[in-house]
Amino acid sequence: MSRLMFRAVSAVLVFTSISFAQQSAPDFDQAQTEAVKFLSDLIKIDTSNPPGNETRAAEYIKAVLAAEGIPAQIYESAPGRGNLVARLKGNGKKKPLLLMGHLDVVGVERDKWTVDPFAAIIKDGYLYGRGSTDDKAMDAANLEVLLLLHRLKTPLDRDIILLAEAGEEGTTEFGIDFMVEKHWDEIACEYALNEGGSTPEENGKVQYVGVSTTEKVPRGLILKARGSSGHGSAPRVDNAITHMAAAVAKVGTWEAPMRLNETTRRFFQQMAKISPPEKAQLYQHVEDRAVQQKLHETEPAYYSMLRTSLVPTIIKGGFRVNVIPADAEATLDVRALPDENMDALKTSLAKLINDPAVEIASTPGNLRPATPPSGLETDAFHALEFAQQKVFPGALTIPIMQVGATDSSELRAKGVQAYGIGTVATREDSKRIHGNDERAQIAGFGKFVQLLYTATTEIAAVK
Repeated sequence: MSRLMFRAVSAVLVFTSISFAQQSAPDFDQAQTEAVKFLSDLIKIDTSNPPGNETRAAEYIKAVLAAEGIPAQIYESAPGRGNLVARLKGNGKKKPLLLMGHLDVVGVERDKWTVDPFAAIIKDGYLYGRGSTDDKAMDAANLEVLLLLHRLKTPLDRDIILLAEAGEEGTTEFGIDFMVEKHWDEIACEYALNEGGSTPEENGKVQYVGVSTTEKVPRGLILKARGSSGHGSAPRVDNAITHMAAAVAKVGTWEAPMRLNETTRRFFQQMAKISPPEKAQLYQHVEDRAVQQKLHETEPAYYSMLRTSLVPTIIKGGFRVNVIPADAEATLDVRALPDENMDALKTSLAKLINDPAVEIASTPGNLRPATPPSGLETDAFHALEFAQQKVFPGALTIPIMQVGATDSSELRAKGVQAYGIGTVATREDSKRIHGNDERAQIAGFGKFVQLLYTATTEIAAVK
């Protein structure tokens, strides 16, 4: 972080810090303004992964904290791959609470964006930019909450740890894996609040606050077909392309057995309470085969909560129109239920494909751990329910199972009760995550900051 940037950050924060220090409770309008500034500044720091370059964003956060007298440390897993840790000390009566978010973002197709993805453009009540939702909104909100607690000198029963990490978007060895393996003492905690939840809005009203207590586990598989190569003018019974196409067609239309767990059972029960009659009828009867098919057609993410999903995403084979290739390959994006037995699943697939020419193998790479769900009767979950009632009265707090993956899984493997939350977003906003014209609703983001602050104080502040 250059001296010029440090001075600029300090100047911006001086008045804000003094203003907050004169209050006994946050001014959440002022907090929203400041948090949006943090989010805008973070978006302007391009941390597309690869290559990441998260250290630049970590240095920005470190400068913000230093301007208010909060020390922070950056741990680099590789040059430029920085993970920032800061801590507000409590009295030690209870174990720490971790506020975490990742600094890296997925890449962009610039020609498909209507705005510069790294300019943090504000228009029509939205802040546009890569990472505006995933996941720099979480980083900015975490930073704002830490500053609020520091300025208000809030007495704490727990340390509150801020973690802004590298590598979540597919290279966890640079981020959470590195921190767990090499610097666990710096982030060890009882509870963690992370990305992964949702606060859906429809017609200007928040429907519910979805808290992720568990998530499906990425377990990619590869199908490999082998045959004889030859001239395209002479059909062969061992054509690898033909065998692969038949195998993919079978897998693509096959369904793993449906299984509900504590989280998904509660999710559909709660959704039935707040949904129109037609949808409520579906959610009340998810074990019915016809209902599952309806969800598959209309709400694929909800359908994915019911079972391990297998989706063919890549097919490779052949190089010339007149040459029969000797092999072909297909990649399956498998999102397994947390308790899925992958060896048994492979056996089922082998029986389904029923072709000795097709081999099933796991994709190489780092695997996230499969872990039990975080509890629904903990202080942290109840604090999130309390915060929801304060910030979004009349809504419900609903546990959800993420069908994607987050770094909470590595924490749950260490015994941490980790919960995912998310900023207010319409269906259209949510569709833009990892897509074009990603955006965050400014007013909704301000409410998210308030939700996070309320939950954090309920978990960690001295009663």
